[in-house]
Amino acid sequence: MAKVLAPTTLHFFMVLLISILVYSEANCCPSREIKITVFLQQFTGGPNATTAAVAGIPSRPRDTFQFGTIFVADAGITEGININSPQVGRGQGIYATSSLDGLNGHNVFSFVFTNRRYNGSTSEFQGRGYSQGVRVSELSVVEGTGAFRFVEGYATFATVLQRPSINYTVDRVDITLRQY
Repeated sequence: MAKVLAPTTLHFFMVLLISILVYSEANCCPSREIKITVFLQQFTGGPNATTAAVAGIPSRPRDTFQFGTIFVADAGITEGININSPQVGRGQGIYATSSLDGLNGHNVFSFVFTNRRYNGSTSEFQGRGYSQGVRVSELSVVEGTGAFRFVEGYATFATVLQRPSINYTVDRVDITLRQY
């Protein structure tokens, strides 16, 4: 008659097997960190508008602070703060004012790179973006394509220039990615 392993022996081998699998998974695929700083050039009105309100609650204003307002954007991304700096891509996506008090929004958008180094690659952002009164917003980088396949990370958005008279804002975007 075959001898049955005692439960403690069986548990020991299970724990040992799981430990080996976890250790090998953690060490099998080294990751690398990628840091990128770019500037998002946004016009929220006028003939050069790169952001537009496209939907909202009927009979209510369509502005940044109105719950339910949805915006689309296609803004230039440059190497430097100056709008005439070399363009490296476009920031394209959707923003919705998602809190009843109008102080917070939700973003889903892509940075589509067109520069030589990352041409055709994208980084995908998602999360609670704009928060009234907060100097720096942070969003998740949830994935990418091309040079940014298998990435995850975060990005901080800090307004570094505002010219309300021409509806112009520049955000410095610091992106930190981990690629597996």
